[in-house]
Formats: sequence, C-alpha cells, structure tokens
Amino acid sequence: MTNDVDMVMVTMEFSTDDPSALAPILAKYVVMSRGHEGCRNIDLCSSTTTPGRLTIVQKWESLAAQRLHFDSPDMVEMAEATQGLLTGPPSMDLLDPISAHDLT
Repeated sequence: MTNDVDMVMVTMEFSTDDPSALAPILAKYVVMSRGHEGCRNIDLCSSTTTPGRLTIVQKWESLAAQRLHFDSPDMVEMAEATQGLLTGPPSMDLLDPISAHDLT
C-alpha cells in the first residue's frame, strides 16, 4: 500500500507515576507545536485503561517537517522538562497513514 499524500504520523507514549505533573508539560508542548510549519494536528490523550499513560498523536505534512520539528526548541524543552517524571523512556513510533481508498 502506498501513501499518495506525503504525510506522516507520530505517536509518543509516556508513562508516569505523577500524571498531574506530567500533563501540563505535555500540554504546553502540544499547544506550542501546533504552530510549527508542516504541523497538521497534534493531540494529547490520557489512557482510560492504563493509569499514568499519556499519548501524543501527531500528523505532519511531510517527513522533512516532522524531522525538523524533532530538533526544535519546543521538543528539546519538553524532553528536558519530563526528566525525573517518567517511569521509563517514552515509546515513539513513526506511522505511514493508509487511506481507505488504498484498501479498495
């Protein structure tokens, strides 16, 4: 299956024993990053099945925009601010969206 649109998705999953301390850091990152060039959307979600798990879901116009964002001051600030709050390293995944049209 091919992706006709040059778009990528990223998920970043964070686990913590103190979600009330981590959530504002991630929320600030999400709000600031929405204004980055090439950002189509970024959302912050809290797991209802796993306490202390927060997930960020991102959509970028291109792989180049996503890579540029990962070197941005907002990303670095967020990573530094989460130190000491996480129960382990964040889990990240880069996804290639599949259009429903690709399935027919």
